[in-house]
Parts: sequence; structure tokens; C-alpha cells
Amino acid sequence: MSQAAYKPHYEHLKNKWTDFHRKTKNNLWDKHGDVLRDYAHRTKHLAVGTAGGLMMLLTPIPSLISSQSAIPNPDMYAKEIDKSVFNGVFMLKDLQQVVPQVVHELTPEEEGKIGNLLTERFGFPVSASLDGIRLNRSYGYIGAEQHLMRYPGDTMGSHFQTSEEAGAYGRSGMAPGRGAWGYFAPSASEMTQKDIDREKYYIAVQTFLTLGYNGNVHDLSKFFKYRKMLVVNPQNGKSMVVVIGDAGPAQWTGKQLGGSPEVMKYLERVDGRAKGPVLYYFIDDPDDKIPLGPIEVQ
Repeated sequence: MSQAAYKPHYEHLKNKWTDFHRKTKNNLWDKHGDVLRDYAHRTKHLAVGTAGGLMMLLTPIPSLISSQSAIPNPDMYAKEIDKSVFNGVFMLKDLQQVVPQVVHELTPEEEGKIGNLLTERFGFPVSASLDGIRLNRSYGYIGAEQHLMRYPGDTMGSHFQTSEEAGAYGRSGMAPGRGAWGYFAPSASEMTQKDIDREKYYIAVQTFLTLGYNGNVHDLSKFFKYRKMLVVNPQNGKSMVVVIGDAGPAQWTGKQLGGSPEVMKYLERVDGRAKGPVLYYFIDDPDDKIPLGPIEVQ
């Protein structure tokens, strides 16, 4: 079939897509413009990551479709946009309604509302307490931590798997001592990917301020060791599954928890002060099915 003979059919598809694009864009901004503008202002990179799909929708794309390609199904495309962008945008809007602007110890009512919201949005149980145990806070200021030694002899020269990682996170340095639970692995040869991820995505929390800690150090230390938590930046919606890998910081710092260099960068808490408010809730994952690292809402 010649290009001339194919053109009328292509023009029909292009016009159909353009009309769909125009109507969808207008409806989107008419109904949710305030949410999207606020999200764009807070993240400063709406075209990156999950928001990339939204920018594709808001930018005419018929020129991207060659005469030999099939046009995407509009309904399927809109559904994908809804999944990858809208859920994150609306979770952020929901968080703004329940998370206090002033960082303080949450009331039981505030804590419960936030826990229910996170559970609903992420699809797994999230709570401020687990097995009757809770930290002193579930909302507080996070500060930057250094890398931890994963095994005896681990150095900054051996710490990273790629040169890109070294370039991105090497300047943070390595803590002079081990974490609260010692090394993550007995040796370099015995280190697993789980050990690597635990150090990479760790937070330090004030375990020593847990109610009854001094009278039950052994059991509580065992409970907290590598316990999974969900950390959420309520100002941009960035979320990450992490483990408790260390204890701290000290109360006099004015911070309630610390994050590895990888955690801080992803949450966008490295802003010169390297400090900012986050939510941190326990994840009930007894079968260890939820992977560590960045996570998006469902």
C-alpha cells in the first residue's frame, strides 16, 4: 500500500487522538487543576518518573506517531495515566489534609488516619505500632546519615557496585563505627543482595526512647533489628520501604531519625540542610514479600 493511499486512514486516527487529547486535557485541568499545580510546585519535576506519563498526555503527540504505527487505545492510555500519576497526586493531596504542617508528636487520631491512608494507598498493612511495640514518634525530622560498614574491612572503595553509585553517594562517607546491630554480613564473600539492600535503604531511629526500653533491651533490640518501615515525604509523596539499621540520632540534634544517603536523596531531603519532616510507619510483612527501595502507590 502506498503512503498516499494510507494517509486518509492515518489522518483519521491522528484526528481521533488529537480530539481525545484535547478533551482529556481540558477535563483534567478543569477538575483537578489545583491539585496538579500544587504537585508540580512541590516536586519541581512533574515530567520525571511517574509524572512523565501526564506530560505526554498534556503535550500534543500526533507528530510522534508515524504513518506506519498503530495509535494507542485511548481508553487503555488514560487508564495507565490514572494508575501511574493520579494515585500519587491524590495521595499527596490526602496527606496534606491529615498531616500537620507543624511537626509534632501525632495524636492517636492523627496517627490512625495517616496509617489508614497509607495502608489503603500502598496495599499492605501500615501502622504506628506493631505487636504492641511503637517508637516514640511516627512523624518527625529526618537527617542525613553516613554509609555503614556492611562487613569487616568494608571501605568506601569497596562499598559501591558501580561507578555511578560511587559518584552519586561517595561524598557522604562512612561511619567510623558499626551500626547498632553490627555488620550486615560476616564477610564480603558471604554478603547477599539482601545485606546490600539493607545497608543501602536503612534508617536510624530512636529505639532507646521506646517506652520500657531500658527494662527490656534484649527483646526490643531483637524486634527493631532490620524491621521494615515505610518512610514518606509528605511534601512530595516520595516513599520508600526501608529497614531499621541503626539507632539514633541523639535528642539534642532536634531530629527524630536519620536516613542513608540513598534514602535522603530519593526522598529529596538533601536540600543544603539535609533535614526535613517525614512519616515513618511499621510495615507488617512477616513473609518478607515487600522489597526494599522506592515504592509507588497502587
